[in-house]
Amino acid sequence: MIYINDNTQIDEKDVQITFIHASGPGGQNVNKVATAVQLRFNALGAPLPDDVRQRLFHQARGRINKEGILVIDARRFRTQDKNRQDALNRLILLIRRATEKPIPRRKTLPTLSSHTRRLDVKRRRSITKNLRRSKPSDE
Repeated sequence: MIYINDNTQIDEKDVQITFIHASGPGGQNVNKVATAVQLRFNALGAPLPDDVRQRLFHQARGRINKEGILVIDARRFRTQDKNRQDALNRLILLIRRATEKPIPRRKTLPTLSSHTRRLDVKRRRSITKNLRRSKPSDE
């Protein structure tokens, strides 16, 4: 079991890890050893609460395909073990963030002083523009 927090955990069967060749510098080691990790997590089939699943889909919308599989690529390190741990940590962090309920936003009104300041500046600006106007001449 992979523990996310006190009341959320996922089964290791829901996580599939494959190793792929990493791109970029690294000499001949790049061509010989598959060190990059591709982690696949079935978010639809995992036993997660519906609200957590919805928030997970919203947070990771670019990494979840149409079948509901979350794909995480980890190729930051040169060893398989560190990349595997990095991918698992990123998955745990994503799910942990999805378990946190968002704080509802409370609508606020501008303060009385900011309201009067705004109207005062508006009044001054109006007076300045009126002074710039050309007066009609009496001919």
